[in-house]
Amino acid sequence: MARTKYIFISGGVMSSVGKGITAASIAKLLQSKGYRVCPIKCESYLNIDSGTIRPTEHGEVFVCDDGIETDQDIGTYERFLDQPLSRDNFVTMGQIYQAIIERERSFGYEGEDVEAVHLCDEIIGRFKTAARKSRADVVVVELGGTVGEYWNIFYYEAYRIMKLRNKDSVFHIHVGYLPTPPTVGEMKSKPTQLSVRLLNSLGIQPDFLVARAERPLDRKRKERLALFCNMDGDDIISNPDLDSVYDVAIKFDEQEFGERILKKLHLKPKSKDLNDWRKLAETVKTVVNEVPIAVVGKYFATGDYVLSDVYVSVIESLKHAGWHYGVKPKLVWVDSEKIEADGAAKYLEGMAGVVVPGGFGGRGIEGIIQAITFAREHKIPYFGLCYGMQLATIEIARNLADLKGANSTEIDAKTKHPVIHIMPDQEKKLLSRDYGATMRLGAWDCHVTKGTKAHEAYGKTDISERHRHRYEFNNAYRARLEKVGLTISGASPDGKLVEIVELKDHPWFVGVQFHPEFQSRPLRPHPLFREFIGACLK
Repeated sequence: MARTKYIFISGGVMSSVGKGITAASIAKLLQSKGYRVCPIKCESYLNIDSGTIRPTEHGEVFVCDDGIETDQDIGTYERFLDQPLSRDNFVTMGQIYQAIIERERSFGYEGEDVEAVHLCDEIIGRFKTAARKSRADVVVVELGGTVGEYWNIFYYEAYRIMKLRNKDSVFHIHVGYLPTPPTVGEMKSKPTQLSVRLLNSLGIQPDFLVARAERPLDRKRKERLALFCNMDGDDIISNPDLDSVYDVAIKFDEQEFGERILKKLHLKPKSKDLNDWRKLAETVKTVVNEVPIAVVGKYFATGDYVLSDVYVSVIESLKHAGWHYGVKPKLVWVDSEKIEADGAAKYLEGMAGVVVPGGFGGRGIEGIIQAITFAREHKIPYFGLCYGMQLATIEIARNLADLKGANSTEIDAKTKHPVIHIMPDQEKKLLSRDYGATMRLGAWDCHVTKGTKAHEAYGKTDISERHRHRYEFNNAYRARLEKVGLTISGASPDGKLVEIVELKDHPWFVGVQFHPEFQSRPLRPHPLFREFIGACLK
């Protein structure tokens, strides 16, 4: 069997420079050339996973089939490669330290003194395990953070060791930012030069340099980068701001980046097919007609700035579904607390659809419930995701079933009508403050009822969707709610867990306990998002 190749991608100058999109685009290029790719994201924080991190700080928590709660870059990889990933693709320093300490406590090192190099051995071992399990030809490793930060030093040292042992199978791509100060008007290469010098101080010489900038890299800047970064000019790749993240792989392909990578890896292209990706990029560029969609939530606003990373998978899923119809969603961000102050009509009049994404806690939920009432009464297509499904159930209980004060026990532990409640096993975990990785997580099977909107979308009765929540629909209220028009259109195979609810006598009113946004793909929009946008267009 041919030796697995490893590509490491680091970032310099500043955070949010686009390493994740660069890594995903490179993986896409290699996949299009016939190679099996395994992407890995390395995080420097000491959390075991992303599940306990505030989304407003770190962005969306993405969940894989096996239940691992990850950084949003894993979602980017899945969307670009259209392949499910797992905990093998996500590494944190918390995981590394935990594994080392547990091994030492169980005498796994047989009395040897445990040193920092063991951290590198553990990191390298995880890379090789992921490669073996996925039968990868090429492993693309994105190093979180920025070069020069002391907390990610062991990932860089792991790379140096791997390169030393297998020079022809391991190489490094550095992504550096070239700013253009407004008062100067000239692209500056010095920050990236210094970033490469920092890499050099760690014993690393990049094989490729990806130059991020507002506009394409010119000849003068490329020559200076080549000279002062000790590189061949052909190994410096321009990555300017583009209309869409899906354009990046095409921009790389125009510069023959994939072929250059394969040449350094001593590989030859097995195929060359980015046609579907090019068609997608062309659609994204040319689509003109918009459909206004209100996204009602409570996590995305800080001042006048929208923290859209909190809902990145929802945003992308709406885009995928819109492109399917040759339209683009015009997302209108509505802070639920503003609805509480001003009423729903002020913000939802003229909307073609309303989406309520996932969330936790009681802040702003009365505004969301008002938005759901407005969508229900005005026959506006409604799509509730996880918390959006639970709050829709509460709205129907209060306003159609006349269950005054109905609520979730997450919001009001003493509510007279707990139409949403916590499962006994989850309650024990909360009482013991056992928060990490203890929710209902990952892929769960669901049986869809024929003749429903959900079945019309999926076209089948047996599905699997990803979850991330503690609270569930209370079956004690099932009959009462069904009498007023609620339809349970999806449930666990044993019928105990409600997964999908719908409303009769409404054009399209669907709430799901799971997160369908985690399985939507640019070339394969999720069925429910597709049908939701279709209903909005009607």
